[in-house]
Amino acid sequence: MPAPQHFITGAELDADRLAALLRRAVALKQAPLSSRALEGRTMALVFNKPSTRTRTSFESGVFELGGHPMVLRPDEMQLTRGESIRDTAYILSRHSSVIGLRTGDEDEINGFAEHATVPVVNMLSPLHHPCQALADLQTMQEALGSLDGRVVTYVGDGNNVARSLAVVGALAGVEVRVAAPSGYQLPVGETPAILFEDPYEAVAGADAVYTDVWVSMSDSEDSAATRRVALAPYVIDDALLDAAGGDVFALHCLPAHPGEEITESVLYGSRQRIWDQAENRRHAQKALLELLVSADGQDG
Repeated sequence: MPAPQHFITGAELDADRLAALLRRAVALKQAPLSSRALEGRTMALVFNKPSTRTRTSFESGVFELGGHPMVLRPDEMQLTRGESIRDTAYILSRHSSVIGLRTGDEDEINGFAEHATVPVVNMLSPLHHPCQALADLQTMQEALGSLDGRVVTYVGDGNNVARSLAVVGALAGVEVRVAAPSGYQLPVGETPAILFEDPYEAVAGADAVYTDVWVSMSDSEDSAATRRVALAPYVIDDALLDAAGGDVFALHCLPAHPGEEITESVLYGSRQRIWDQAENRRHAQKALLELLVSADGQDG
């Protein structure tokens, strides 16, 4: 049996397959029930971290593709009682056609990919969030008409969202800039991103300006306070958007904390595509699942 096609970092795609996936995502948005790619099949959705957008977009998307979303939480699985990742991957592969994993452990997603005999989708890991990047690109394409030569500037914490945006964006011909303070930036040379410290310099000429939360659930109170001080100059407000010029719009992968990384006026105003971006998670992920099932020889 050939090795299954996984989607762990986003680098598994090439430019042509990404372009086709985004075109398909647009078609599926226009006709949500037009595909039965998962008819009679189950997708195991393993959530080892809380979720709103990932849970709702994957669960509804699998249903729209004709499949059954089997949601699994930590307290419902033997993983929390010492069963190995390998054994769990073997079992889930026997009962599902695709496995999705949202985890705080990079070794866990890599272990699933190593041992599963069906496609594994990274629904979020500490280093990567490639499904989010697909939705980001779909949103930019809808707003701008094309992606090649476009510029998106990510400001704030150089995290998994920034990393995946840089990796997948490069495949689409998008210039990804990341503006972050020292200690919060992506490692030099790790991705195709162009790195900045000054957010105003980084947004000049950008088509979109993107941010994420500054403080995550895993951060302690002490580290949260430190992070807020360091990242305070990186808020998306009207002044930063004005510095970009043109018809720039704001993006945010959510959840948002108005008054920290983004102002309330931008989050809920007319200079953003954030809610389209959140909806596009479902459509882009459906196109991805179609591709993975087809590549794995499960398309009938």
